[in-house]
Amino acid sequence: MTLNYRKIGENLAKRRKELKLKQYEVCERADINYKYLSNIETARSIPSLEVFIRLCKALETTPNHILNGISINSTHSVKDDIMLEKFHSLSSENQHLCLDFLDLLFNKHNP
Repeated sequence: MTLNYRKIGENLAKRRKELKLKQYEVCERADINYKYLSNIETARSIPSLEVFIRLCKALETTPNHILNGISINSTHSVKDDIMLEKFHSLSSENQHLCLDFLDLLFNKHNP
């Protein structure tokens, strides 16, 4: 898979604007330099994995949203993606337990 750093930068900037954040506010949240964020958004710099993850957290999104350009306003939320990522990291046995637990919760609140 080849990463399109121009598109990643555009997606970071788009998400920042959706949150109505200025670049300096994202820099404070992600603990990076203002010029570095500007360069990442314009694909003049490539962020390390650590910086990329910090930017995703600062922008309250998942790496999947930034890498794939999926809109936050799609039919699912960031919480849905986070839950799915965690679910997929579980063993098969624990996935079954998780589904059983969700069934119990659902049945309790939807008799």
